[in-house]
Amino acid sequence: MASEALLEELEVLESIYPTELQRISDTALEIEAEQDDPLDGYPTIKLLLSVHYPDAYPDVLPELKLAVVDGELSENEIDALIRDLLAIGEENLGMAMTFTLVSHLREQLSKLSRSKKEEQDRIEKELERLALEEEEAKTRGTPVTLESFKAWKAKFDKEMGLKKVQEEDEKLKGLSAKEREEYKRAQQRLSGRQLFERNKNLDTQDEALIEEGTVSVDISQYERTREEEQEDEGITFSDSD
Repeated sequence: MASEALLEELEVLESIYPTELQRISDTALEIEAEQDDPLDGYPTIKLLLSVHYPDAYPDVLPELKLAVVDGELSENEIDALIRDLLAIGEENLGMAMTFTLVSHLREQLSKLSRSKKEEQDRIEKELERLALEEEEAKTRGTPVTLESFKAWKAKFDKEMGLKKVQEEDEKLKGLSAKEREEYKRAQQRLSGRQLFERNKNLDTQDEALIEEGTVSVDISQYERTREEEQEDEGITFSDSD
């Protein structure tokens, strides 16, 4: 049988929680408790607190149970909340404590909700970072080194050479024997540009050879005076001339 003090406490609780509280009996009730400050974009956590009052209440703790109504909580989180409520109850032995327990539970749900939201935001940011790094890695590609460029160039030249041979074969298939011969001779003749490039290379080579084999020449060694030339030729001039 419930004590008079308990009955008075239940009446006060029913006035405070008109929609949240359901009296199961004179010694038991259930109260829905949710966080004080719901967070935008994150589901609200709501629990059902079941309270059973023993005959010695409030000198002993009531029996407490928690069940999830909305949101997600693990068993470990629920057990931690119950241990926390029992610790608060120990501090309030000898007094009506149900209102204090419910108020504390609402505060703890607010802290827990904020913590879970922060963790969710952290995970989402980390996933975004990893996705961005993966996308950047795709667009960045493999760094080019001298060795990798040479390998690519050799492969590219080989592919282009094969392609050119195939194109030549396809072109020759549509020609007669005479036309093929003329085409081959034309291919062997150098174009104007090719001649220009070849002559340019030859000029460059000649300049290089001249620079490498340059010998200084003293022109004075090859100059002869008019008198020397005249003597060699045996020509004399008289005054009468």
